Amino acid sequence: MSSNKNRLTFKATMAQVSVPATSANLGPGFDSLGLALDLRDRYAAQVLDDATFDVDVSGEGSADIKKDKNNLVIKAMLHGFEHMGQKPKGIALRQLNVIPHGRGLGSSAAAIVGGLALARSLVLGGEQLLTDEEMIELGTELEGHPDNIAAAVLGSATIAWIENGVGKAVGIKVDPKIKALLFIPEGHLATAKARKLLPETIPHHDAVLNASRAALLVHAISSRPDLLLEATQDLLHQNYRAEAMPKSMALVTKLRAAGVPAMISGAGPSVLVLHTLDDLEIDEVIKVGAGSFAAQKLGISTLGVE
Repeated sequence: MSSNKNRLTFKATMAQVSVPATSANLGPGFDSLGLALDLRDRYAAQVLDDATFDVDVSGEGSADIKKDKNNLVIKAMLHGFEHMGQKPKGIALRQLNVIPHGRGLGSSAAAIVGGLALARSLVLGGEQLLTDEEMIELGTELEGHPDNIAAAVLGSATIAWIENGVGKAVGIKVDPKIKALLFIPEGHLATAKARKLLPETIPHHDAVLNASRAALLVHAISSRPDLLLEATQDLLHQNYRAEAMPKSMALVTKLRAAGVPAMISGAGPSVLVLHTLDDLEIDEVIKVGAGSFAAQKLGISTLGVE
């Protein structure tokens, strides 16, 4: 991917975007499947004429987020501007976070995609200079893997992969009957720590099972939600990470034994349930995680960044 070498015209007005939370892996689709959830961070930014980075952050994780040019949204904006051909002198950013941090819900992907989308919105003709496809490529460069990035850009469900070092993705339509339930613990788990727990090799029969379930999951999500329990079975990553999130894995095991399609959301420690249950049924499911988790009922976001 080559950067554009245009002399840009920056818009004088403020741009605003919102980005959905995302859940990656969905059980067997490690680093490839992603899902956008109806929970959104919001960002507003304006180009400044002087070399100032004026950053204000409120909401989730605000105390721990950098408020200068090292802010992740700002970094992504500058990466997007550079791709389009020219960086501005300064940026004013207002960031309202709703997505929990360090819980496997794509907060860093939201910041990256939000920054790229803001950069695109602040340039005249930005939609042609920075397409959704290029946003996925640039976002993957910053994030290191494309699954959350793709779902945040495109919405609904996505299949993402890396080809010759470049992040790529296609969208999947989600059956409108499918809803999400999140069990969010108080504790955090860094993605880097979760990745270090994964083995270099796995048994061949485990790989075969995961390949079949990941393929089945694409079909289950789009048109056969009755197959979600079988389709979300995983032997590739979740069990290896259990020591870092024992309560989360215990909840997944308990729910799945009861026939509920539960899985670790991304690198964890949140637990995601994909379901077609009615309110009474889902309230019974919520009781299983009561005490250790905050439950949140969500829809699937059909829209990505907007």
